[in-house]
Amino acid sequence: MEWLKRTLARVRAGFRPSGSLREVAAPKAPPRPAQGPQGKAPAGSAPEKLVAMVNGAEIGEGALAAECLARHGAAALESLVNKALIQQACARQGVTVTQQDVDAEIDAMSRRFSVPRDKWIELIRQERGISPQQYAEEIVWPTLALRRLAHAAVEPTPEETRGAFDNQFGPAVKARIIVVKSRDEAERLRAKAAAAPDEFGALARQHSIDVGSASANGWVQPVRRHGGEPAFEALVFGLEPGAVSPVTQVADQFIIVKCEGRLPAADVKFEDVQQRLAEDLRERKSRQASSELFRTLQAAAKVENLMDEPAQAGTHPGVAALVDGRPVPLDLVRRACLDRHGAEVLEILITRALLDQALARAKQEVTQADIDAEITRAADIMGFRRPDGSVDTAAWLERVTREQKVPIRHYVDDIVRPTVALKKLVGTVQVTQDDLDKAYAATFGPRARCRVVVLDSQRRAQEVWQLARRNPSAETVGDLAEKYSVDPTSRTLRGEVPPIQRHGGQPALEREAFSLEPGELSGVIQIADRFLVLFCEGYTAPAKVDFAEVRAELHDDIHEKKQRIEMARHFSHLRESATIDNFLAGTSQSPPERGAAPPPRTPLTQREAGELAAPRAGSRKQAGVVPASLDAAGPPAPPPAR
Repeated sequence: MEWLKRTLARVRAGFRPSGSLREVAAPKAPPRPAQGPQGKAPAGSAPEKLVAMVNGAEIGEGALAAECLARHGAAALESLVNKALIQQACARQGVTVTQQDVDAEIDAMSRRFSVPRDKWIELIRQERGISPQQYAEEIVWPTLALRRLAHAAVEPTPEETRGAFDNQFGPAVKARIIVVKSRDEAERLRAKAAAAPDEFGALARQHSIDVGSASANGWVQPVRRHGGEPAFEALVFGLEPGAVSPVTQVADQFIIVKCEGRLPAADVKFEDVQQRLAEDLRERKSRQASSELFRTLQAAAKVENLMDEPAQAGTHPGVAALVDGRPVPLDLVRRACLDRHGAEVLEILITRALLDQALARAKQEVTQADIDAEITRAADIMGFRRPDGSVDTAAWLERVTREQKVPIRHYVDDIVRPTVALKKLVGTVQVTQDDLDKAYAATFGPRARCRVVVLDSQRRAQEVWQLARRNPSAETVGDLAEKYSVDPTSRTLRGEVPPIQRHGGQPALEREAFSLEPGELSGVIQIADRFLVLFCEGYTAPAKVDFAEVRAELHDDIHEKKQRIEMARHFSHLRESATIDNFLAGTSQSPPERGAAPPPRTPLTQREAGELAAPRAGSRKQAGVVPASLDAAGPPAPPPAR
């Protein structure tokens, strides 16, 4: 079901097929009278504000606020409770943080990162998904308040500043390490390394449990003073180049170090950077002191969460929590949820309305039995079974909700139900013999083993091609890829890429690759904004798999993929052909013409063809890594359908 989440995300992010929609500033939301039990506005009641209209159907602020509260109420309440703890501590100690203080802190942060204030605010909005007001109130104000409560503006000592200078600009030791769990194993490996120092990298690669350094033949970042464990640093700096250290224990690990040389200190004067180093230390000590103080405030406070205790909430109507006896109003939590998450949740409600309307027009409905069947199907595909062979839907739901960090209700509402609805709306999807033949060839047929040089301009590609033509060989093309390829993966591997399959969604590349004889060089091939030069090293042997043996598996795989492609197309059409006024975002869209029928099933796009060729969970086909620069022309393998 990941495809559905990606499709919805594209639409919610503003995805629009060209020429299908127009967007203009939406009018302000008209007020809607609050409806009483008989459908009439209660006397004296304020009209409810509309947040959206979908093909004339209204979505009110009340419904949106309730959905936001159900989804994000716990996180919003936690944030408000934390702020209340800080506010109460400030009141007790007479600490104040003004708006001017907050503005000055934001200015200081933007200067620190050499970014104009408006650009800094925009970066925060993009990275954290919060408004400037939320950034000021939820992040900057608490930070300043805690800093003042903790009296954390502590000046670093001269020794601390000098240590920071040595750490950043002082001499360093180039080193490799081997990390293991037991002293006995460490002593054994140390003896081998001391006897054959040139084999240290191989020993690290084969035995070290530190994956980062083991994958780099033991290499670590140069070791500097005042950066970690003092005893370890003393050991490293005491080694001569080429020497292997004794075994040293750090925490529960045993480490062997080989000194590979020394780096001199940087040509930087302490006086030139002293002020910046002191500022960095002050900030670090301030954060540490503030964190310790906040943990103390939390431990000392009495917090009663009434949102999670309906029985207690009855005695405190309209209160979400009590913090040392002081109420946190439920309306405040609701408003915080609406301000922080209203836009994204509204898109979920718009999607729900579109699907409900489409089902009503088609005289279809999604039943609980349909939902249960879809959950069972997903659990079955992902291999969740009990010892007796029956499908374990409970284990699947536990897994998927834990990994996606959503309750079951939201998983069902946002993923399962839309999946079922779109399947009903799309109807039958045909799998042809041609589909099966192509899938069989793609999965089990021969593949072209090629080396690739990826360039970013036609001129450079022609120059590289001319160099390769002088001596067309795997070694030559490997050298050229290592020197000129703009794709980091193929450059590192000297042009080696996984064998190229037929019908993999990159027809231009496939045509050229399968037209080459072993030892033959291709012409320059353009794919999107990249230019490729191929050298054919040969072909893999086709897998010895009988078509009849895998026909059912191929059919199921293709059917599922074609179905989800049609579902994505249908949903895009529903969105394009709808009239949607989003008063929260201030946008309005109208279809080019009303009542347009769903689009006919046109031939697959290049991306969709690549998706059909991608392996599924449990397939016999092995997944491969393509050069990153080719992703524009063909999609990466999607995760298993869920």
